[in-house]
Amino acid sequence: MFNALVVEKDDEGKTSAAVREIGLDDLPEGDVTVAVEYSTVNYKDGLCIGPGGGLVRNYPHVPGIDFAGTVEASDDPRYKAGDKVVLTGWRVGEAHWGGYSQKARVKADWLVPLPEGLDARQAMAVGTAGFTAMLAVMALEDHGIKDGPVLVTGAAGGVGSVATAILANLGHQVAGVTGRPETADYLKDLGATQIVARAELNETTKRPLEAETWGGCVDAVGGEMLARVLGQMQYGASVAAVGLAGGAALPATVIPFLLRGVNLLGIDSVMQPYETRVRAWQRIARDLPMAKLDAMVQPAVLSDLPGLGRDILKGQIKGRVVVDVNA
Repeated sequence: MFNALVVEKDDEGKTSAAVREIGLDDLPEGDVTVAVEYSTVNYKDGLCIGPGGGLVRNYPHVPGIDFAGTVEASDDPRYKAGDKVVLTGWRVGEAHWGGYSQKARVKADWLVPLPEGLDARQAMAVGTAGFTAMLAVMALEDHGIKDGPVLVTGAAGGVGSVATAILANLGHQVAGVTGRPETADYLKDLGATQIVARAELNETTKRPLEAETWGGCVDAVGGEMLARVLGQMQYGASVAAVGLAGGAALPATVIPFLLRGVNLLGIDSVMQPYETRVRAWQRIARDLPMAKLDAMVQPAVLSDLPGLGRDILKGQIKGRVVVDVNA
């Protein structure tokens, strides 16, 4: 027997989450059984720990959209007992039981070997948020980052924190957008050279174009802020869209695309092919300064997760929460 955070739904449709013991026979089908060491807390996790947000179809359910650990048993020749692996995406923790458990059973196709230079805890300090941030940076690079500051919206969140650290480490000036003034020193420690108050970009404007300011952007907010940012991009610059904390609607015009050649790049971390995943994790091991990770990390254990799930949905978590599932 081993511990897992199990979410139940009662006859009235109300959900509750608690740590309890389960066994190997309770785990879903899969090719590889992993002894999970660490997981994280992401926005989707907050939804799945709570009411589900439409992501969870069947109960009882074990959330946790990512994890890192050691292979215990494998029916697939690509992995053997003792291999270190990391998993993000593939709707694990949503449609399939996830990483908030001391053991997980998943398809081999969903796993990636842990890259050299990262241990399991560091991998989850990166986690889905950091993996998404790296995909966004890679997309901006593929389209050419212009001279001048790169804007990161939602900079104090999980994606934003890692994006800020990576971009700064690569030599870019980074302007971090935050609605929490108390995070300014945190963002500067990650490498941000400019702090932009969220209120400055939250105000809508009737002008489709403003001064060409940003050489690139990683946007975790969406909504009105993304619409405003599009009109401030330099000619030919790109915005990598990774989130919708500010809403899914985009009250924008096509003018930035037509007159400035601005690129809006959609970043999906869930269904990325294996080769892209491996390349992104290798870039993380190379380009993310590991010393910066400690500044991002808030440690947690399984019993903390119900409260943390509520906190992340309220935007009250800074940086990365790393869950030691065995503590």
